[in-house]
Amino acid sequence: MPELFVMRLGTIMVTGFILATIFWRLDDTPKGVQERLGFFAMAMSTMFYVCADALPVFVQERHIYLRETAHNAYRRLSYVLANAVVAFPPLVFLSLAFAVTTFFAVGLAGGGGSFLFFVLIILASFWAGSGFVTFLSAVVPHVMLGYTVVVAILAYFLLFSGFFINRDRIPDYWIWFHYLSLVKYPYQAVLQNEFRDATRCFSRGVEMFDGTPIGSMPEAVKLKVLDAISNTLGSNMTASTCVTTGADVLRQQAVTDIGKWKSLLVTVAWGFFFRALFYVVLLVGSKNKRR
Repeated sequence: MPELFVMRLGTIMVTGFILATIFWRLDDTPKGVQERLGFFAMAMSTMFYVCADALPVFVQERHIYLRETAHNAYRRLSYVLANAVVAFPPLVFLSLAFAVTTFFAVGLAGGGGSFLFFVLIILASFWAGSGFVTFLSAVVPHVMLGYTVVVAILAYFLLFSGFFINRDRIPDYWIWFHYLSLVKYPYQAVLQNEFRDATRCFSRGVEMFDGTPIGSMPEAVKLKVLDAISNTLGSNMTASTCVTTGADVLRQQAVTDIGKWKSLLVTVAWGFFFRALFYVVLLVGSKNKRR
């Protein structure tokens, strides 16, 4: 279905262009940190929502699949493997397109190594998302019902990903959903990829007052408050003193429980897990018998 790939590529390019122009060249300030968090949350959730367009594929192929397996044309496992192999190459192009469109325009840190990891985590997100949607396509009987289920579950994944509420603030009776969230792992991975440099500063001196009532006061007042804090703490804090580093941002967002490479592996594993479930559903749900 080349037209489906073209539509997905167009959606990714348009979304990437919009995000790149909105979050153009973010600076290393407290506002820049918040804007980066918003960009990452939107970018990672987009990967999964774009995969929802694969939902009708198996629904449309179902009658062909049932006919062919009933006539011993191929095994169910062969169909699942072929489905995964055919679906993977387009995901590589989509990942590269989104990464090239956004990474350098937004001004993400780390150079070539970080860019490569950014591509890999986007590809892993596509892989997990397409596996999730493929699994659901075998469970739900109708396309519209499938879209309703997919959109709802992806919204829950985003809610528990750690963006809207930090992991350490999620109630104990909901924490299990946090670790089941497909968005959690790529979101956490890109944050660690961006803020892993403990020497990079994101708040200096009076910038610590941004977002507080003091932030709207004149610069001279901010410096006096900063001097008062310095005298109280017994330290010399000036307008150039670093207050918040990249490591501090990661701790504030509570995304230090799993490293970025483990998050990448978990995301990839989710993709294989859902395709295994897809096979199980086909195996159990089909009443056809091979002859």
